[in-house]
Amino acid sequence: MFDAIVVGAGFAGSVLAERLAAQDGMRVLVVERRSHIGGNAFDHYDDAGILVHRYGPHIFHCNSPEIVAYLSRFTAWRPYQHRVRAMVDGQALPIPINLDTVNRLYGTAFTSFDLADWFASVAEPRERILTSEDAVVSKVGRDLYEKFFRGYTRKQWGLDPSELDAQVTARIPTRTNRDDRYFTDRFQAMPLHGYTRMFERMLDHPRISVMLNTDWREVAPLFGETPPLLVWTGPIDAWFGYRFGPLPYRSLEFRFETRDVEWAQEVGTINYPNEEEFTRVTEFKHLTGQTHAKTTVVYEYPRAEGDPYYPIPRPENNALYKRYAGLGEQLAGVVFVGRLATYKYYNMDQVVAQALAAHQRLASARRLVVG
Repeated sequence: MFDAIVVGAGFAGSVLAERLAAQDGMRVLVVERRSHIGGNAFDHYDDAGILVHRYGPHIFHCNSPEIVAYLSRFTAWRPYQHRVRAMVDGQALPIPINLDTVNRLYGTAFTSFDLADWFASVAEPRERILTSEDAVVSKVGRDLYEKFFRGYTRKQWGLDPSELDAQVTARIPTRTNRDDRYFTDRFQAMPLHGYTRMFERMLDHPRISVMLNTDWREVAPLFGETPPLLVWTGPIDAWFGYRFGPLPYRSLEFRFETRDVEWAQEVGTINYPNEEEFTRVTEFKHLTGQTHAKTTVVYEYPRAEGDPYYPIPRPENNALYKRYAGLGEQLAGVVFVGRLATYKYYNMDQVVAQALAAHQRLASARRLVVG
């Protein structure tokens, strides 16, 4: 009945399902173990009628006109530029660290030119940037590292920054101006009616069928030993039965709280890098633009166990992934796409780009076979 099976209805699976059906005319079955489409970007209205993101805040930002054009087929957009504060020494200070962060924290009156020199004076040079600690102290010195980064990273990852690859903190910029936007991408916006509505339109195709609350293993026997094209967006180690052992992940617990006030925070997200057990609190109405007399926030508590969210970037984990990837390369007719299948933390636009690129490779391979 089907030409392709897609396991997982998040960004990777939904984009590939849509392309295979709409562009290639294939009959596609999407199998999703959760009760909803959209993966971790799923949003819904809570009991108070406030649009919330069930799996934590998802803010779309992108520099690729092609990806924006593709997603714009399924949604209109609401411009939104995310801003974050960090609670440090009793103050809600801009993060990424900028001119206002330093002046308010230390009571200084630096200009942008002064700040560049000051950063250079407090930085601890490193011959090689190997760890997350190296990445921070080599740019902003020890004190800002301790106040803004070390505690947050230890909570988030369960490891000291000195034990993590530099990529974890290296992508967080340091600014000498007063720009307090968290992202600087050319396109920053939220789906006008939410992510779930966008996914519904993406999968609303006569050649796409969706099965929710379904484990792939329940339907695999129906396809015998020679299934059609299969797109796997789940954990790659799970596909191979954890043959070499499980890939390590960090998980999150989300605690939602509805408050009987119109606004709870000055910005969308406030980080708590120090004593608190949670890492950040996000207020959804900043993100969605919804007008409502009440507001809902979510607290994020990092956990060692639970659904896999963040691949832990350490050399030994990457080596383990490569063993699984090597097995995957030997399989004909199975495509591994997405965060979990490639054991890498991607932003949403990067997952879309990866899925579109995978579709192009599949299309090229079919053209070669036909030719």
